[in-house]
Amino acid sequence: MSFSTAITCIDNTLTGPFRAPVQMLADQTYDDHLSVHDEATAGSLGLTGAPIEGPTHFSQFDPIGMELWGERWFSEGCVSAHFTTMVVEGEQVQAAATTTSETTATITSTRADGAPVLSGSISVHPHGETALEARLANRRDAGELFILDRLYEGMTTDEPTETTMDLGTGNGLLYPFSLAAKLDRITERTSWYDTTDNPWGRAIIPFEMFSVLANKVGTPWPVRQPSLGLFLDLEVRAHGVPLFVDETYVIEREVVGLSQSRRVESHWTQSTLSVASTGQLAATVLLHSGVFKDSYPDYPADRLQ
Repeated sequence: MSFSTAITCIDNTLTGPFRAPVQMLADQTYDDHLSVHDEATAGSLGLTGAPIEGPTHFSQFDPIGMELWGERWFSEGCVSAHFTTMVVEGEQVQAAATTTSETTATITSTRADGAPVLSGSISVHPHGETALEARLANRRDAGELFILDRLYEGMTTDEPTETTMDLGTGNGLLYPFSLAAKLDRITERTSWYDTTDNPWGRAIIPFEMFSVLANKVGTPWPVRQPSLGLFLDLEVRAHGVPLFVDETYVIEREVVGLSQSRRVESHWTQSTLSVASTGQLAATVLLHSGVFKDSYPDYPADRLQ
């Protein structure tokens, strides 16, 4: 095993220990303004604190995935999660998974006060229908949009974009920290992330950093600004091989869904990451992003009721 994390197993449910994830996006900026992860900005939207970035919680499922499927977890694994309650730094979170087949399990993360943080699924091939595939298929109709009105389902990027991640370099304004800094504060640590001491002989990128690798180069969609967004749902999947440190990947994106709720307009983006040198499909990232309606100054007042 690559983790020393204590996992308990009762019947078909595996549970990890309580952890206190760390906020690393307090200095995040995009489009020349602070993000919802800044305390003051979060407060202006009526939030009780600056939320920890959702993918941070994915690392608590890595020891569970390894317990269930061994090294297959990092080469074939999929985490598919809907975020329900925000977590601020200092709060404790516990992850659990209940197996539903030889290759699938449902998952939950829960705060120490009992509030549900996320729910979803983890799996290895064959994955069946993931939690987010089901949510995407059953989403609400988008209706009339005012921030995302220039997006449409089937919209794709004009040109592929390259991305890579090393240990020491920061990941830009969107993710103002390096992989090494993340590994110093990650909830579940393994040497597989920064040494060659693993089955592939190369350092691998944690699942919680897949979305960083995919999105640090920016998303080209014409979302009206200024506006503030957050992650609502996220699925990351490895396709037969981990993502590697110092490897260059080509990203292609497609808008696969649009929706809205009382407070947010939202869009679903599917990103595919292929190895630049070979064209091999390495990973997919399905991100459901929400944009707060009341963060856009020109939003029609009668639609904010």
